[in-house]
Amino acid sequence: GTDLHGPIIKQKNSNRSPAIIIHNKLTMASFADAARFLLLTAVGIAGNPSTADAASASPVSGWRSDLDWAALNSKLSSSASLIDTSYDDYTGECFPEFSVPIMSRTNHALIDQPSGMCLPWLYLGWEMSWPRPSENGHLNQTADQALQDLLINPPTDVESWLADPTNPSLNLPSKVLFPSIASDVVAAVNFAKENGLEISVKNSGHSYQGASSKKNTLLLNMNRYTHYAPTGITDCDASILGSTVAEDLSTQPCLLSLAKNKSSLIRVGGGENFDKVYRAVIAANEEEGYKYHLVGGAAGTVSPMGWSWQGGLGGTTGGRLYGFGVDQVVQLEMVLPNGVHVKFGPTEWEDTSAEGFIVPRTKVVSGVCRSNPDEHDEEKWIWGRCPEDFDIDFNDLYFAVRGGGGGTWGVVTSVFLQLHDYLPFSPYFFNRFPSPTEECSAIAPQFAEFKAKYMSAPSLLNVTKEHSLACGSPDDLAFLICIGEEDVMQAWARFLDLNNSTDPAKVACLFKLAQENNEGVMESPKGWAELIMLLNTNDRFPGKVPDAPTPSPIGNLLAYVLVPQSWLDESEENIKTVLEHATNPPYYAFGGAAASGSDQANSLSQAHRNAAFMVFWFDDDEANFWGNLFPKMFDISDKTKFPPVFGSNHA
Repeated sequence: GTDLHGPIIKQKNSNRSPAIIIHNKLTMASFADAARFLLLTAVGIAGNPSTADAASASPVSGWRSDLDWAALNSKLSSSASLIDTSYDDYTGECFPEFSVPIMSRTNHALIDQPSGMCLPWLYLGWEMSWPRPSENGHLNQTADQALQDLLINPPTDVESWLADPTNPSLNLPSKVLFPSIASDVVAAVNFAKENGLEISVKNSGHSYQGASSKKNTLLLNMNRYTHYAPTGITDCDASILGSTVAEDLSTQPCLLSLAKNKSSLIRVGGGENFDKVYRAVIAANEEEGYKYHLVGGAAGTVSPMGWSWQGGLGGTTGGRLYGFGVDQVVQLEMVLPNGVHVKFGPTEWEDTSAEGFIVPRTKVVSGVCRSNPDEHDEEKWIWGRCPEDFDIDFNDLYFAVRGGGGGTWGVVTSVFLQLHDYLPFSPYFFNRFPSPTEECSAIAPQFAEFKAKYMSAPSLLNVTKEHSLACGSPDDLAFLICIGEEDVMQAWARFLDLNNSTDPAKVACLFKLAQENNEGVMESPKGWAELIMLLNTNDRFPGKVPDAPTPSPIGNLLAYVLVPQSWLDESEENIKTVLEHATNPPYYAFGGAAASGSDQANSLSQAHRNAAFMVFWFDDDEANFWGNLFPKMFDISDKTKFPPVFGSNHA
């Protein structure tokens, strides 16, 4: 394997144990491997393998029993848990949810299972999401065979593959640690380093690639880690503006926020997902009168700990106003592969508003190390200068983490995220389901065109850029989500008028979602999380922010294409071309602050910054993406440089 940490953690003492490699399945062996993922879609499971007993509580038996697991256990806090796990735990705890009627399934039922092994797409428990037995990760098998097995003509053997605990394609960890504090993570990483173990890291497991699960690894399931969000909101004192950053970096988050003209932050623990974080923000808003807004994911079971590091699309939470998930990070706390517990963030920056950016450019990132890593009481943690025998380049680390993928550079134990001032929330809905009228069904293609123009070519509708950027959308035709001042209904009426379609019934196909309050007045929900909780029809986990998509055997693994804004600007016909041939509605989380919200010190690709939107693309003969549109959208004049085409979601 490649040492991913070489450029960042430079060991001066060659006698020290080598840094462990923290597992990340984003890097694939070849393009052929990637192709196997391209077209897999959900299929049913034949049969229901038998359930098994809950995970064993023994920390010393099972996988790698030659190691002194008792020594690791002795260093853990009393609330941490180290357990053996097995295939039987996966079938017994996880399989039943996939037999629940699909509209009643939820990842909330999987996240808290005792073994911590469950995944939102069942086949992720096998290498390449492919249960066919293989001794080498399917390297000798073809994408065509995968399509036959999983989509076109599933063989009768599938049931036996799933039921076989000796299937060599199984990709499940055999030992799971539930840390509760940072010292538990430090102990685990040091134990892995000393014994040459590989580590996998999981928050909620919401990943189409199954990047949190791998066989023959020690899995750190962060779900039971300290929850900071319920009491984690900080309102910054403007009087500190202009002061020097404290040596222990305690004032760094607020100083950076104030430099961005923001006044509030929230600290989020390494095991908290957006359900927990959104509910913390809602509770604070209800207590203090709606003053906070968080840019986050569209589903409650998505986690800031995966979402942010892969980019973080805020199509439903104001990403086009405030930037991607990577742009919300103010300070990071991590345990690195060398076992050192660090926190770090920008300490020097400069104004770049004259260059069109809405946040300062990061010039210097500083970090500190904890000198008492065995101390369990956070109130007694001591932060100071990092050990001299390690030269940690915090500038490189800050760049790599924000955009370079989760579970790669270390274990994130907490992060300070930017909060923004609350603005009015306006959710619009196009009457496409569950009972669309005849008029609305007939003009659905026109609404798709309107939506694309409102988002990516607003001048064609006489819409201002500011009103356009107030709105975004997930890859769902029905929703159009706005924050702050917008003119959606006026623009929709103008669009229909320009298309000689002024029938009031058609205008009414688009409407603002609202409910009657206690005073009998119709009002919209206060935010995205509140909206989807209101619309949720699954009553199995009341009060939680619902998740999407629901658990299924295999996730939708078509490739996302980042469509450049510059190509769309060339011709109005280009929008129509995309809408005709894309497999799904565009994901509108791009433009505006997606470009101007960067601190210019992160590794998210410039293609994300310059995109108009993102779509799935099924490359059939009619669409001919690679042969026709690809060379028009992207500069391919330099044959040694493949252009950045692909975006990501659910990573």
